[in-house]
Amino acid sequence: MYIKKILWAIALIGLVIFAVIAYYIYGAMFKPNTAFNNETAYIYIPTNASYPQVREQLEPLLDNIDTFDALANQKKYTTNIKAGRFAISKDMSNNDIVNSIRSKNLPIKIAFNNQHNIADLAGRISTQIEADSVSLYAAMNDTTFLSKNGFTKATALGMYLPNSYEFFWNTSAEGFRDKMLKEYNRFWNEDRLNKAKRINLTPDEVMTLASIVHEESKQADEQPRVAGVYLNRLRIGMALQADPTLKFAAYQLPKYQNTVIRRVLNIHKEIDSPYNTYKNSGLPPGLIAMPDLSAVKAVLNAEKHNYLYFAADAKRIGYHKFAKTLAQHNNNAREYQRYLSSQGINR
Repeated sequence: MYIKKILWAIALIGLVIFAVIAYYIYGAMFKPNTAFNNETAYIYIPTNASYPQVREQLEPLLDNIDTFDALANQKKYTTNIKAGRFAISKDMSNNDIVNSIRSKNLPIKIAFNNQHNIADLAGRISTQIEADSVSLYAAMNDTTFLSKNGFTKATALGMYLPNSYEFFWNTSAEGFRDKMLKEYNRFWNEDRLNKAKRINLTPDEVMTLASIVHEESKQADEQPRVAGVYLNRLRIGMALQADPTLKFAAYQLPKYQNTVIRRVLNIHKEIDSPYNTYKNSGLPPGLIAMPDLSAVKAVLNAEKHNYLYFAADAKRIGYHKFAKTLAQHNNNAREYQRYLSSQGINR
């Protein structure tokens, strides 16, 4: 009898121990273990991250990091870490969290517009995905890639159409660039290619002209008329004489860096640059800035008219007065010059 009691006691103790272990395991796996009040928190796990790096982000979000460590080890997550952006919902268990950060890489929306050059674009994108600005700049300027796909360093900016796009946060610099090429090729469908052909421009030339149109006018309802003026000039072999190209040329010179040119002067028209469209006929070698899609569409759907000139309208700031003759244009231009002088804008 005595031995039976001992055995029963041992069995009972074993059951208690088993129950405690089972409860601990259950708690470690399935009990809610979040310590934040928002509905969702996000962590960003870099490429080739170590478990301590992941743990550092998780620790402020969890009630008990030790139970998470135990389960992460047991499920071999600590040696099989995936990069990306992951969501942790309020009241998730350790098991839910491991499953989420192991396999549910969430895409993000990135957006960009009006970047003046590749360096600016690289900087803008680097704030939204894992790739840094140096690697992005190098990938975008890679001469092999550019040559293979028909771009030059002067036209490369035209490959990046301003909009919002879906990417994984851990996208590499090359991955970003390559996806943007696909978006560019998708944009240039048969209909748009035919429109470009009808105005005797290549897609690169459309983007270059659109960059000038965009710098001349930010008004989407006016851009097709501005585009029509430039196409008329190209058609008859007249120099574009676009002031934004002079500013672009000037800003490449040490003298004008870290300055803002608010008034184009005759001295700017003497700058020796292929972007000086007063001295050189036809389009410049490439874009002077990133155009909005409205400007690209304005070139492809330019207004048909007989205007050859336009000058800023002093009475409707942001818009222009259009003219068919030089005499009319000179009157419009003098009116605007008087306005600038009255505002104290001399350079």
